[in-house]
Amino acid sequence: MVDVMISHLYIAIHYPLNNFTRFRVSMGVTEMSGFTGSCLCGSVEFTSMADPMLAAHCHCVDCRKSSGTGHCTHVVVPKEGFSVDGALNYFDKAADSGNMVRRFFCPTCGSPVYSTNSAMADVCFPRASSLDDLGVVSPSMVVYSSRAADWDYVSPDLPAFETVPEGGPQSVIAEHS
Repeated sequence: MVDVMISHLYIAIHYPLNNFTRFRVSMGVTEMSGFTGSCLCGSVEFTSMADPMLAAHCHCVDCRKSSGTGHCTHVVVPKEGFSVDGALNYFDKAADSGNMVRRFFCPTCGSPVYSTNSAMADVCFPRASSLDDLGVVSPSMVVYSSRAADWDYVSPDLPAFETVPEGGPQSVIAEHS
């Protein structure tokens, strides 16, 4: 009983509960679920009440251009339980598949925050670069590796697909959910 009380006290001091972070304490074991993120200026903050389903590096032209670097790292989360606080602008552009990708960004600092894909209505894709805790994700694959810039390292330890995996992103997300 004392150990459980001590763990509750430790949690209360080091991890103040709020509507952005949920904790489950069971037999003295602490487990966090969900994560938070924000734009560069802090005007936009987001919360996912679910842990990431998947994270992947994408080297397609649109991701490179929208990120300002060699690739984007996208986190996949259920749309339900994902919330944003702050004003956002967005830009729509069709992907190679023909599906519409909507990219949301901060109108003040221009930071990319998250995107959606018309073919995957139940999930959204926060940018890993905007996470408050980068350790929340570990990318598990690389897509559009054939379009990677020579100067942008592609890890040989990750499965790499020249474009997208067979069955598209939906099949990979379904495997990880």
